[in-house]
Amino acid sequence: MSAASASSTGTGVPAAPAAAGDAVAPDGNGGAVKRDPLPVGLIRLARPKQWAKNVLVFAAPAAAGVLDNREWAVDALVAFVAFCLAASGTYYINDARDVAADRLHPQKRRRPVASGSVPVPVAYVGGVILLAAALAVALTVNGNLALAVGGYIVLTTAYSSVLKQVAVVDLVAVAAGFVLRAVGGAAATEVPISDWFFIVTSFGALFMISGKRAAEAKEMGEGATDFRAVLATYSPTYTAYLRAVSSGAVLVAYCLWAFEKAEAAVSSPTIPWYQLSILPFVMAVLRYALVLDQGRGSAPEEIVLGDRPLQLIGIAWVVVFTIGVYTA
Repeated sequence: MSAASASSTGTGVPAAPAAAGDAVAPDGNGGAVKRDPLPVGLIRLARPKQWAKNVLVFAAPAAAGVLDNREWAVDALVAFVAFCLAASGTYYINDARDVAADRLHPQKRRRPVASGSVPVPVAYVGGVILLAAALAVALTVNGNLALAVGGYIVLTTAYSSVLKQVAVVDLVAVAAGFVLRAVGGAAATEVPISDWFFIVTSFGALFMISGKRAAEAKEMGEGATDFRAVLATYSPTYTAYLRAVSSGAVLVAYCLWAFEKAEAAVSSPTIPWYQLSILPFVMAVLRYALVLDQGRGSAPEEIVLGDRPLQLIGIAWVVVFTIGVYTA
């Protein structure tokens, strides 16, 4: 049997991975991908690195200054766990659905389902279990958190099924997932969400996603549309326009939110901490924009966890803003 016939079917769809127990599995280009044992594959499929995105659930309660209350802190932590379970469940199902496309991607072909470490049926069943667990955990806090988690599950399922194929709608859908995380944190701790906070979260997510799409198109080159058909719609100039618009909206909204927080303070501190937090926030946005401009935005969690200057700027912002919260 030739290499070509061994790696694909007559319809051009990548062949199924090697049988269970084999050391390697074929990818969509005829190469070999190392397979992990099933337990390791299940852990990798949950994508623990992606859980960093769920830190957004702490944003609203942190801004409201309620995380020093043990009850609210525990509720926020439960919300974080619920969204981690929900996210991992959707990853299980999404990877099972996208197994053929993932085998065409230079990096994603190494994912557990695409490589054959986790069988497709196992991924589907595991996903359903994780999603059910997410809702059960959320209900231990309150119904509003369960609604937020449920909305996130519906949104991500719709995205995986249909929305990711529709230009612009796919961007908004992913951005909405980040907003729901922030809303979930507020629902868990029963704190109100400022209009400006909502705008910062919404456009911040859109800024990140537009950079992700541009980086994916650059990374995949001519094979980009085979991996994600909607990438053919986004030109470099359009994604650059989206980044400019969304980052501008984020910066303006954050400035207005910072001034709103300062005016609402019970006492006026000698040092304007909220206003000062604008500086590291702007620096963080500009640093992330630089990373995106270099074409390194296809995995936002890797940027956040791996870019040292961005991390230092982020720590500076957290320190300044936290002082503002607890001295106001």
